[in-house]
Amino acid sequence: MSPRRSVAESRQTRADILATGVRVASTEGLEGLTIGRLATALNMSKSGVLGHFGSKEDLQLAVVDAAADIFAREVADKARGTEPGLKKLTAMCAAWVSYLERRVFPGGCFFTAAAAEFDDRPGRVRDAIAGLATVWDRDLYRQIRTATQAGDLPQDTDADQLVFEVSGVILALNNALQLHRDTRAPARARRALGRLLGYPMLLFACFFRVSASAAHRL
Repeated sequence: MSPRRSVAESRQTRADILATGVRVASTEGLEGLTIGRLATALNMSKSGVLGHFGSKEDLQLAVVDAAADIFAREVADKARGTEPGLKKLTAMCAAWVSYLERRVFPGGCFFTAAAAEFDDRPGRVRDAIAGLATVWDRDLYRQIRTATQAGDLPQDTDADQLVFEVSGVILALNNALQLHRDTRAPARARRALGRLLGYPMLLFACFFRVSASAAHRL
């Protein structure tokens, strides 16, 4: 076997472990993500899995990073190229709702679940989750400020408050979908976000035309 092939196979194995790890963590939590659990799921030895990460915490951090890449692709990147300000903010919110509606992660919003699991546990995993949430909130905040300066939102808009309220709608949506299996919840979330952002419902709805057949599933 050539060194190049060996490196490629090692990378593929790591990618397979992470893909399985994201699925497991999404439904069973990051604490349910053990070397043994993954070894069984992948038909690998524990040492084979451990060799790619070194420790359970390193595995958890790698899975959080992999989940962040999926979130970026399914949410943040959907708004890329949209005019900054209210249009981009609306596109971000639209993609956020669509991501939950399409069940990109089998257990609902990966980061909502991970935050609830680690919010009172100090350490690197909590810091990573909190850091990713801060980056996303900061981007929402920037778009709100841009929209306010452009006159697309009222001049007295409290950007921090609006980020809080938008996030609250998404949390409520995730809860309704996961706990109650409420298929009407995405439409309710869109109406709520439309009111918050001042978009007429018909105009706001155009941002949500994502075909279920095109959805990326794990």
